[in-house]
Amino acid sequence: MKHTYTVTGMTCNGCKASVEKALKSVDNVEHVSVDLVASEATVVMKNHISTETFQKALPDKYQISDKKEKNVFQSASMPLEEEKSDLQQLFPLFLIFGYITVAAILLNISPWNGRSFMLDFMGLFYIVFSFFKLLDLKGFPESFRMYDPLAKMIPAYGWIYPFIELTLGILFLMRLQIPLTLFVTLIVLGITTVGVTKTLLDKKSIQCACLGTALKLPMTKATFIENSIMIIMAIIMLLNIYN
Repeated sequence: MKHTYTVTGMTCNGCKASVEKALKSVDNVEHVSVDLVASEATVVMKNHISTETFQKALPDKYQISDKKEKNVFQSASMPLEEEKSDLQQLFPLFLIFGYITVAAILLNISPWNGRSFMLDFMGLFYIVFSFFKLLDLKGFPESFRMYDPLAKMIPAYGWIYPFIELTLGILFLMRLQIPLTLFVTLIVLGITTVGVTKTLLDKKSIQCACLGTALKLPMTKATFIENSIMIIMAIIMLLNIYN
């Protein structure tokens, strides 16, 4: 018999391989096929196996459940439901972005200093986002290389990227080597933005690693906008410095 399950917590090909291996280890399982994009696992088994048994075989970061069948009579409403789901998934990103903005404003509101605001915003941005990436330093590189061109060519880049962000954040907040830090920001985020843009144009459904693997976020226009804001700020700052 064949049964399809929903598996959450997968962020990369390494996760896919881990889930396949764990499910195959269960007695009476003949074949396992995992779809990373759809977050599904199709299992061919000799006898019925409970979902609880599969859950025990999986590492704690993955959750398996019976796949819910879609109601064909509700097909007209499905786009709205999917859009709502995407917005719910992106809520942590918007929330963190809002906190960073408010914090940067409060640091420079009296008296108001636009240049200092942008430096603090960029510094806090890097510090916070590097923190989430460092929570799962082992899983982040695999997710990152799915869309970052340089990480695809040089796997080690994915491992050091969180530390690059951390260093840039500290330099911005301490007002050290600002011109150099701005140039590095343009290069680093520029490369990533190229990969994000290609992913969006190809309409691929993959997960964004901007907040590491701790939060499951879809790759959407929000990711492109987030990087673009940082790039625009860096350009404005460089123009002010050299004009």
